[in-house]
Amino acid sequence: MSRTEKLFEVDSIDTALAIFGAGDENIRLLEQAFGVTAVCRGNEIKLTGEEEGVRNAMRAIDSMLTLRENGTPLEEQTVRYCISLAGSGEAEKVRELTGDFIAITAKGRPVRPKTLGQKEYISQIRQNPITFGVGPAGTGKTYLAVAMAVKAFKAREVTRIILTRPAVEAGEKLGFLPGDLQNKVDPYLRPLYDALFDMLGTEKYQALMEKQLIEVAPLAYMRGRTLDDAFIILDEAQNTSPEQMKMFLTRMGTGSKVVVTGDVTQIDLPDKSRSGLVDALKVLKNVEGISMVYFSEKDVVRHRLVQAIIKAYDKAAAARLKR
Repeated sequence: MSRTEKLFEVDSIDTALAIFGAGDENIRLLEQAFGVTAVCRGNEIKLTGEEEGVRNAMRAIDSMLTLRENGTPLEEQTVRYCISLAGSGEAEKVRELTGDFIAITAKGRPVRPKTLGQKEYISQIRQNPITFGVGPAGTGKTYLAVAMAVKAFKAREVTRIILTRPAVEAGEKLGFLPGDLQNKVDPYLRPLYDALFDMLGTEKYQALMEKQLIEVAPLAYMRGRTLDDAFIILDEAQNTSPEQMKMFLTRMGTGSKVVVTGDVTQIDLPDKSRSGLVDALKVLKNVEGISMVYFSEKDVVRHRLVQAIIKAYDKAAAARLKR
């Protein structure tokens, strides 16, 4: 293929600097991905390389500009996602991420879906009484569910938020932990606390907890209850038994919304125990009002190495199946 050169302008030097990133880290990712060279002079950017590489780099930059105009910071993971979409011929889909606003954190940071998988997840939560979010670590399953719960609570669509997790070591090992029962189960619930603190701030969270408008509890506390007008999140659902999953889902009362999150590759149950999440995904797949969203490594929004680790493990698992 012949080499080509493309020169274009952005609206300001600040925009050009945002595209290049601190220490030119963004543009290096672009250069490595598409085999191009990028040079910035003022608000002009010149791309040089093979025609297809330059074309893909332009598409990725257009996606970055679209997200920047929407108020999305051009962080490493965002840039990598734009590059991924451009490389697969889907760069125009990034426009689907604009305008979809969920909430504002306690520190004033807007919460928006960062990937198409996250956008689909948010859309299904809005549309359905029960949504399953299934996929690898770092895809934002729990955090976005909490954000949607807080949004629904503030809009008075629900009167309380209930977050729960199975404590998979709720037998012998848990007994060695210090303190009362709540102290013992708190380590299992910490990720849920963290998400609530980020969305509400510590003082607001404490005030709502004292009024019992927010409840964070182990799954065993759900038995025998009917939960009306609540936004209920079951996290780490892969560690439930089928009986626990059925018990949880049948707690749902009128005016409630349920989100179930989990990763079927990280089941911590004893050997030969069936996962309630795996079971539910099969049993409930054709039930109207229940949606199932599956994330992939492309939806990982944590450190880039998380995505690389997931890919490596998936590759190793596939190799074992071929033996």
